[in-house]
Amino acid sequence: MKYKLLIILFFFNLSCSPQLTTLNLKKPYTSKGFAYIYNDFDYGSKIIKGKMNNEIMQISHQNLKTGTLIKIINPKNKESIVLKNIKRIKYPDFYKILITKPVAKKLDLSKDFPILEIFEIKKNKSFVAKKAKIFNEEKKIPSKAPVASVKISNISKNKSKKSSSLPDKIFIHVASFYSTETAKFLRQRIIKELPELSSKKLKIKKISSKETQVISGPYISVNLLKNDYIKLKNYGFEELDILINE
Repeated sequence: MKYKLLIILFFFNLSCSPQLTTLNLKKPYTSKGFAYIYNDFDYGSKIIKGKMNNEIMQISHQNLKTGTLIKIINPKNKESIVLKNIKRIKYPDFYKILITKPVAKKLDLSKDFPILEIFEIKKNKSFVAKKAKIFNEEKKIPSKAPVASVKISNISKNKSKKSSSLPDKIFIHVASFYSTETAKFLRQRIIKELPELSSKKLKIKKISSKETQVISGPYISVNLLKNDYIKLKNYGFEELDILINE
């Protein structure tokens, strides 16, 4: 399905203006979404097959190289921190990054909805590593974890009914294009091939004269958000971001 989608979009875009891609390998990686807060129980259950030290600040991103400097920001309060990627641990795909409890505490993240903005920092640019607030407390960690078995309730041990409702308008950013027609084409293709995804949720949003987004939402519960996220991921979208109050 993934290759079919890519081939369709490739030939369609030959006749369109250059599109904005969701992942440019020459540019630093950026993303927005939920953090997975590490706990030993999930490690023991093999949801996360990599042990972390939950007494110190550590992060793991499964797609960035070991040692990569990553800036993570809490969009709610703008608290931020820069840490090294200790190792590429495989965690469930719904989440954008794996962090320990001290990192969550430092950023004052919501235990129920730990949403982060993630930025890769290139060492050879304007950023100087020695001036950053880097916590270099890494250990060697193995990787691999199943995707389907995780629940977003793993983020918190709070099982109250309120935790299932989202506090803000939450959307999934599916893709961005230069051409509005390309965005419309993709929306129709998704509606046709993913009938279980509500067509009412799938929207076209004009950002500027040079960018049009395909987004899905808003979502009123974490479970609905996660279900559609996984559907879109399985359809072939490698990079899906979470948008807040769009």
